[in-house]
Amino acid sequence: MDPYRPHLLRYRRVHNLAGRQAEVVSRRQLYAIGITRWEIKAHVRARRWQAIGDQSVCLYTGPLTDEAWQWAAVFQGGPRAHLDGASALIASGLRRFELPRIRVSVPRGARVRRSTRFDIRQTRRWSPHLVAETGVPRTAPPVAAIRAALWAKSDKQAALLLTMTVQQGLAVPEELAEAALQVRRDRRRRLIHDLLLDLLGGVQSLGELDFARECRRRGLPRPSRQVLRKVGVNRYYLDVCWDDWHVVVEIDGIHHSWAENLVADALRQNAIALGSDKVLRLPLLGFRVQREDFFAQIEAALHAAGWRRSAA
Repeated sequence: MDPYRPHLLRYRRVHNLAGRQAEVVSRRQLYAIGITRWEIKAHVRARRWQAIGDQSVCLYTGPLTDEAWQWAAVFQGGPRAHLDGASALIASGLRRFELPRIRVSVPRGARVRRSTRFDIRQTRRWSPHLVAETGVPRTAPPVAAIRAALWAKSDKQAALLLTMTVQQGLAVPEELAEAALQVRRDRRRRLIHDLLLDLLGGVQSLGELDFARECRRRGLPRPSRQVLRKVGVNRYYLDVCWDDWHVVVEIDGIHHSWAENLVADALRQNAIALGSDKVLRLPLLGFRVQREDFFAQIEAALHAAGWRRSAA
């Protein structure tokens, strides 16, 4: 028997494993294959491999890919760790969103290894049944999106993450709603439920009572809703308008920002504007997380058109 054959077989197993993990393997995996800590140290010293933290190595030198960092983050967290929240969404394909550190969840009682690059935390929401079945260990998108919203640094970021998850096809609103039902207590629970109603129902979920209540609270005149406008041969229904002051508010649901609706929405708005009405847009997400700013604009438009608040 070739005395080098066991050695070659071990390293073939290492490279086969690394090929499924963005060329990153944990020290635990290497030891299980039969690679000793002294061999690892020799490869790192010779600059054939590079150490990532104290729990994994990369089988090449040079900058790591995003996926390689994700595998390294999971290995740094330990055998029961997985990506979570926005980091799990990014690993599942979320685009145009970045985080300063990769979020990793471990169960209560697990050892937490501190790292400047990885945000490793214990969580009572940890469950092996919620982990995606393929690729880097990570929470499945519907649950990851809800957790990302709960852990977001602001309400605006929470809204953005939920919206992007739906827009980019990582989950449908019904899946998000099902995941949200598992959240029993959190300061953003009400906000998330409201946002999901918007995602599920579009403009119809912002009922007449919601908008009218805001108008009454601010002392604004009562608007008309679903008013028919005819421009040439075209007919348009306006979401909210004040005929006396020629001010229109178009309430944009999630579907308004999808590419296939951009042209139709632009033509609709231009047609209304050409008819001398001033058109303002109110995204549902804006109504939820930046309401004061949008209603200040509506009030300013009414003032510019000649409306004056009646004396008390």
